[in-house]
Amino acid sequence: MGDKTEALTSILKLQPVVPVLVIQDLAHAVPLARALVAGGLKAIEITMRTPVALQAIRAVADKVEGAVPGAGTVLNAGQFHQAVEAGSQFIVSPGTTIELLDVARKSSVPLLPGAATPSEVMSLKEEGYKVLKFFPAEQAGGAAYLKSLSSPLAGMQFCPTGGITPDNARDYLSLPNVVCVGGSWVAPKALVEAGDWDGITRLATEASRLAA
Repeated sequence: MGDKTEALTSILKLQPVVPVLVIQDLAHAVPLARALVAGGLKAIEITMRTPVALQAIRAVADKVEGAVPGAGTVLNAGQFHQAVEAGSQFIVSPGTTIELLDVARKSSVPLLPGAATPSEVMSLKEEGYKVLKFFPAEQAGGAAYLKSLSSPLAGMQFCPTGGITPDNARDYLSLPNVVCVGGSWVAPKALVEAGDWDGITRLATEASRLAA
């Protein structure tokens, strides 16, 4: 678990914001990923919410230099295996199940499991996890809630996702137990559909500077 924790942490520390993408059109995957990498956001979470998600992960893994593709919204062992086969270098789940923990234990690809309560965090800590996804961040209590976990659950690190915007991202990034945040604002639907890759690179550049 130690090696996988280090691998996951090194990916999440590449940038303060991990883009969370819902790709509807496969043709958008490569230029979108290139635009994000150009703006300094190399680790990219492609959610398994669309029929083209696996193809999008594979395309980014094969064709976008510098990108570190991951799969998000992974709900079961089957999706975990499919995402790894497509080229995912990390796996993200909104919550945690025994099935996911079992498949993750056997894989060399690290899992960022979701947690939202102290009990969930404690259970994952017992499993050897040190880095978790805090989801849904804003709805579950926001930065103030996450800050309150830092003392009783010392040593646990989080990537908050859900309701994170440029306006509140720094509230999270300033916390001692936050390694990065996940956000969809760096790839807004309107810009993606318009093919405004320069606009997305500008948003990515701004996001990459949030921790400065």
